Amino acid sequence: MSFVTTSDHTHSLASPPKVIDQLFKKAGINVNGKQPWDIQVKDQRAYSEILRRWSLGLGESYMSGYWDCRSIDELIYRLLDANLDEQVTGLAQLNVAWHRLKAQLFNLQNIHRAFIVGERHYDIGNDLFKKMLDPLMIYSCGYWQYADNLEQAQLDKLDMICRKLELKPGERMLEIGCGWGGLAYYAAKYYGVNIVGITVSKEQQKIAQQRCEGLPVEIELIDYRSLDGSFDKIVSVGMFEHVGQKNYQQFFSIINRLLNDSGIFLLHTIGNAISSHGTDPWINNYIFPNGKIPSSQDITKNIEGQFLIEDWHNFGSDYDKTLIAWHRNFNDHWYELRNNYSDRFYKMWNYYLLSCAGYFRSRHGQLWQLVLTKRQRRPIYRSIRIEPT
Repeated sequence: MSFVTTSDHTHSLASPPKVIDQLFKKAGINVNGKQPWDIQVKDQRAYSEILRRWSLGLGESYMSGYWDCRSIDELIYRLLDANLDEQVTGLAQLNVAWHRLKAQLFNLQNIHRAFIVGERHYDIGNDLFKKMLDPLMIYSCGYWQYADNLEQAQLDKLDMICRKLELKPGERMLEIGCGWGGLAYYAAKYYGVNIVGITVSKEQQKIAQQRCEGLPVEIELIDYRSLDGSFDKIVSVGMFEHVGQKNYQQFFSIINRLLNDSGIFLLHTIGNAISSHGTDPWINNYIFPNGKIPSSQDITKNIEGQFLIEDWHNFGSDYDKTLIAWHRNFNDHWYELRNNYSDRFYKMWNYYLLSCAGYFRSRHGQLWQLVLTKRQRRPIYRSIRIEPT
């Protein structure tokens, strides 16, 4: 394995600035210490990057090879668990504040920007996602209560979704954010429903159409705001994180318009433990542009008057396991992928998967499945959880 070199000249390493040393120690992290989660600084420039830009500087300086760590997931878990975002000062504090303010002032997820995340993330290479994900290429949290491997965790999750939706043969289902077609394939094959799936990724559409060939499934390359029609069931898995706070009301209004009065809508989304504006600046810059993780309040205040909550299921700790499984697959197959991606990309993707695992481990990150219905629906809804096989 080759890694990015820092520069052609050597920066002499001195003791860390006192402010960084004290900040990290609040989280039980020692600069150049011996614990697996201790940061190992290789280039003095790491300190200035972190001091100036906090999480963005931390991630970028790792990508540049300025520091390393044996257990990045544990490092990030400790930083988040100690709430250090709220304790940074100086330029770092200003950068955090500006990122949050920008998300408040501008609609970063308007319809003209809808396809950016598809182009910059989901279209980067199907070879990468095929190696990293399970056989059905499900790019969302698995359900690990009874599973001992990634494939089973994803199959259990898919079946639980279908059962929560009370799918019946011949029903018409809309999937908003269909990924590479895994859920559409599963629901059409095993539950006999007719499906319209939409995505903003050309590469996802291509594989989803191939996967669902011969099944009653249509895969369209459109934004949810262009939808029309009527559906018995609607599902959205791992897409709501791209909607944005200025569009939540419109999103739920569109679902309300498309869903039959007796229908069911299932929303599967990452959730943040507290309300916040924007997302992590490093994640926004390098992984998911224009993303926004909702809080429970973001959801409840925007569904009021439109939907009733039939069920709210939280299994956020399962995302930690899912991300670690993806990270293992990514590293196990890197030798097959490395000719198509740079060493800097390797470090970026490694940091992405492990830092997100730390986010869920800290319990700042949640994973929610909500079952929503209109008030006009009359059948009684009973909450569903899968049983051990």
